[in-house]
Amino acid sequence: MIAGDVPQGAGLSSSASLEVAVGTVFQQLYHLPLDGAQIALNGQEAENQFVGCNCGIMDQLISALGKKDHALLIDCRTLGTRAVSMPKGVAVVIINSTLNAPLVGSEYNTRREQCETGARFFQQPALRDVTLAEFNAVAAELDPIVAQRVRHVLTENARTVEAATALEKGDLKRMGELMAESHASMRDDFEITVPQIDALVEIVKATIGDKGGVRMTGGGFGGCIVALVPEELVDTVQQVVAAQYEAKTGIKETFYVCKPSQGAGQC
Repeated sequence: MIAGDVPQGAGLSSSASLEVAVGTVFQQLYHLPLDGAQIALNGQEAENQFVGCNCGIMDQLISALGKKDHALLIDCRTLGTRAVSMPKGVAVVIINSTLNAPLVGSEYNTRREQCETGARFFQQPALRDVTLAEFNAVAAELDPIVAQRVRHVLTENARTVEAATALEKGDLKRMGELMAESHASMRDDFEITVPQIDALVEIVKATIGDKGGVRMTGGGFGGCIVALVPEELVDTVQQVVAAQYEAKTGIKETFYVCKPSQGAGQC
């Protein structure tokens, strides 16, 4: 029997957590020569080949290599990671829109194909090998939809690197700006948000102002938002969301206050 408390279909990597947990069980039970990165790769392969979702390695890698009280900056090509300390006095708040976000059979795989089309246009193995200047110089030659997807990936990569610096400095104002830019890019260029998710983001942002940040998390089309919220504002955020979200959308959210924890291992 397997028990878990990660909501399914919510964009919180429930499948990756199961894959890594099972892989870790077998590694421990049979003393297999597998490190966390290899267990993560095995989980990704299961998702790609068996489930049919062309996901990357991020979800599995953070499940395997997470570090308590830290975020993890991941290089998805080399599988290199850097632990980034989280600011003190800040809660990680997850709010589930309760709209399921199934990735198999959704637009998720289509976005992957569009990104690969963009990489082929630039004759590069991946979009990370394309600079924003190179993209801007020829953006008009790309299919407009593909151009939007490429712009999102390039700007999101840059935001991710800057976010690590902002977290290390405890600069919640800049982190909030980066998260707002990220959400806008997912909404306008990658087109993976939905009105209910946008409503949640707007409610939380109006409540915390420049004291934190909020954006959608996961593969899109439903699921959850993630917010960095000063601990003293968590109760206020929960009360405001409870008062406004259902009134605006007709559905009830669920609310989780979290903190970064250690990756998979023996309890």
